[in-house]
Amino acid sequence: MKFAYAAATLVAAAASVQAGETNGQRLARGLSPLPPKRMYHPTRTSEAKRAAPSGTPSSGSGNCNTGPIQCCNSVGKANDDVFSAILGLLGMVLDPDVLVGVTCSPLSGVGVGGSSCSATPVCCENNSEGGLISIGCIPIIL
Repeated sequence: MKFAYAAATLVAAAASVQAGETNGQRLARGLSPLPPKRMYHPTRTSEAKRAAPSGTPSSGSGNCNTGPIQCCNSVGKANDDVFSAILGLLGMVLDPDVLVGVTCSPLSGVGVGGSSCSATPVCCENNSEGGLISIGCIPIIL
């Protein structure tokens, strides 16, 4: 009887010591880490508030993140002959790999009849040259 009591006490003491060890100590001994403890217990109302997504992406708004969608007659890298000549005449120096568009006009109402682009639809970062040249363009699919 004394032996069973001593063994049970030893097992209980060992279990309480192991329960307080960290995952680092467990990994050092070759054991798997313990599951994470949930420190935050939300109330029913806070869970209900988070049930819906925070927002939805815009679809078909006709705008890029940087401005309106442009329809450019030609698009290419800044180091291409035609584009580098135009940039040189304007006194602009760009990274050679930047895409630029020439003779661009904004598209309005994408998806609405009558506003189609027979050239190259792009989204450009800098449209400040009055449609002659747009800088930092990314081709898009309408």
